[in-house]
Amino acid sequence: MSFITTEIKNKTAYLTLNRPEVFNSFNREMALLLQKELDACEKNPEVRAIVITGNGKAFCAGQDLKEVTSPELNPGFKKILEEHYNPIISRIRKIEKPIIAAVNGVAAGAGANIALACDVVIASENASFIQAFSKIGLVPDSGGTFFLPRLIGFQKASALMMLGDKISAAEAERLGMIYKVVPAENFSQEITNVASILSNMPTKALGLTKRLLNESMAHSLEKQLDLEGKLQIESAQSEDYAEGVEAFVNKRKPEFKGK
Repeated sequence: MSFITTEIKNKTAYLTLNRPEVFNSFNREMALLLQKELDACEKNPEVRAIVITGNGKAFCAGQDLKEVTSPELNPGFKKILEEHYNPIISRIRKIEKPIIAAVNGVAAGAGANIALACDVVIASENASFIQAFSKIGLVPDSGGTFFLPRLIGFQKASALMMLGDKISAAEAERLGMIYKVVPAENFSQEITNVASILSNMPTKALGLTKRLLNESMAHSLEKQLDLEGKLQIESAQSEDYAEGVEAFVNKRKPEFKGK
C-alpha cells in the first residue's frame, strides 16, 4: 500500500496522504513520495490543478514521532527538514499550477504548515489546526513562521505558536488563515467543484499570479510593479489570453487550454 495515492481526473491530480492509522503523519518514505508525486504533477501537461488531502479522519498530524524516537529509523532533524519538509514546501510554492489543500480533519505541526503553504485552503467543518511544536519543546518549521504571520498577523501567529492552541476550521476562516470552511457532507463536492474551476482556467496566468505572490513577500512596491509589468506582457502572449479576449468579444464561454 502506497503512503501517497494519486488519482488524476478532469485535469486535476488528487494526492492523498495515506497513513490513516497514524493520522497521516509523515515518515521519510511518505515525504519523499509526496515530493516525487508533486514533481510528476508539475511535468504532466494534462494536470492543471493539484489537490492535497488526507485519508481517514485526519489531514496530517505532522511528523511521525515514532520515527524520530527510533534508534534504527531516526534520520535526524537536519535531514528531516532539509530532505523532507523544506523540499515539499518549496515545491508547493514553485509549481506554477494551483494547489488546493483539502483539509478533511486535524492538521497539526508540519501538516498544518503544509496546508497553509498551498494556494487555496478549504477545510471541512470537522477540521482543526494546531501549531503543536511547543507542546514537545520544538519550534515551528515547514514555513510556518513565514506564512502564518502573513496570513493572520504577528500577534495572533505568535500566540498560536507559543500556546499551541487548537483552533476550529470556523475560527481559522474567521482569522483569514484559510479560504473557506464547508459542511462535512458537502466537503468532497466542494473540493471537486473548486478543482474543476481552477483546472479549466488559464493555467499560465494562474502560475504567473502565483509567482507574483511569492515575490511580493520580499519586494518593494516599485520592484513589484516592475515585475507585474513584465509578467503581464508574458501572460498577454499566451494562447489563453487570445482565447479569453476572443470569447469575451463574441460573448461565449472561453475554452482555456492552459497554454
